[in-house]
Amino acid sequence: MHALIIVDVQYDFLPGGALQVPDGDQVIPVINRIQQAFPLVVATQDWHPADHGSFASAHKDKKPFDQTILGGLDQILWPDHCIQDTRGAEFAEELDMHSVEAIFRKGLDPEIDSYSGFFDNGKKKSTGLADYLRGKGVKTVYVTGLAGDFCVAFTVLDALQEGFETILVEDATRPIDPDGFASMKESIKEKGGNIILSKAI
Repeated sequence: MHALIIVDVQYDFLPGGALQVPDGDQVIPVINRIQQAFPLVVATQDWHPADHGSFASAHKDKKPFDQTILGGLDQILWPDHCIQDTRGAEFAEELDMHSVEAIFRKGLDPEIDSYSGFFDNGKKKSTGLADYLRGKGVKTVYVTGLAGDFCVAFTVLDALQEGFETILVEDATRPIDPDGFASMKESIKEKGGNIILSKAI
């Protein structure tokens, strides 16, 4: 069985949001269109406490996109975004959620960031997504959403590591940094992932 994973299509990652991804809203009609091809659709949701350590505001004399160490790992500091129970953390109203069977929240621990829909960045805690998919008999996952060079790419890489055949739907994602996305796509291909356009589904 195959499943569609929709990563973090939330207001703070859309144009006008706190951590807007350029043209991020353009993924929504693509994701809506392809959902009907999948017997299982799941979504991930960035869900940060207000004092999350990945926020520049949590560090004196730091500004967004500076670097620090968090949870023993190199960390880019972000603008405050996707804070629990705020509009910025909500899924975009235009995103069709009717087929979404389960939502996996991430980034709840203030001491470590979580890009992937499967694990935090230190692989200390699982979201339960892999076990959920295996329990449904899923062998292949298609990954979409925001942002391509961070949460989407890390979700793809973890899906591969978890043993799923994994496909990135390139026109159903947008990156923060195109150069970083190009590098991540090379890593995905090297690790056995596939990259397609939605018209191939």
